Amino acid sequence: MMSDLFDRLRQPVALADGALFLPGAALPAADRLWAAVQDVMRSAPLRRLSTPGGRALSAEMSNCGIWGWHSDRQGYRYVSADPMTGGPWPSIPEVMRALAADMACRAGYENFEPQLCLINRYVPGARMGLHQDRDEQAMAAPIVSVSLGLPARFLFGGLTRDAPRQTVVLQHGDVVVWGGPSRLAFHGVSPIRPGHHALTGGYRYNLTFRRVT
Repeated sequence: MMSDLFDRLRQPVALADGALFLPGAALPAADRLWAAVQDVMRSAPLRRLSTPGGRALSAEMSNCGIWGWHSDRQGYRYVSADPMTGGPWPSIPEVMRALAADMACRAGYENFEPQLCLINRYVPGARMGLHQDRDEQAMAAPIVSVSLGLPARFLFGGLTRDAPRQTVVLQHGDVVVWGGPSRLAFHGVSPIRPGHHALTGGYRYNLTFRRVT
């Protein structure tokens, strides 16, 4: 009976029109995803970016794909070359690309082909303030977010900063997909609590798949 209850609690949950929470959906691929993420980070090392105002972001970042998200005094933007190395970003590993396409399809967004994956690494205390993903031209494409490692309290709101928001505890292997009417929903991450995960140690990793153009 407890197993049945757990299975029901881990069923997909609609967060809003166009937004779907898929608990544990990435677990079958988690080990392969983690190996792929490590490969990407060897080619494009993690770095801590700053806001246009000069404030350091608390999460470290890397990218793979034909674009990478970047931020500095010149603003938030996508760049086709890694500013750290001067070379192209590493390609999206197939296990990551296929998972993103499958998760988007499960949420009702067919034929999603990500152009990049933004990798965020959170240490305990790191957070992500409420924001909209609005630096992309391809607003018809969804955002696919995959969690690995330590849990996080994910804040998902509406189309204005002061709209009511809900808190979703994201565990290792959880996926959230949002697009359509929710594409510009404000979202963020509360400070990560200390802990240890068997795969990622004392970190939480978030993989965010997007299209830019």
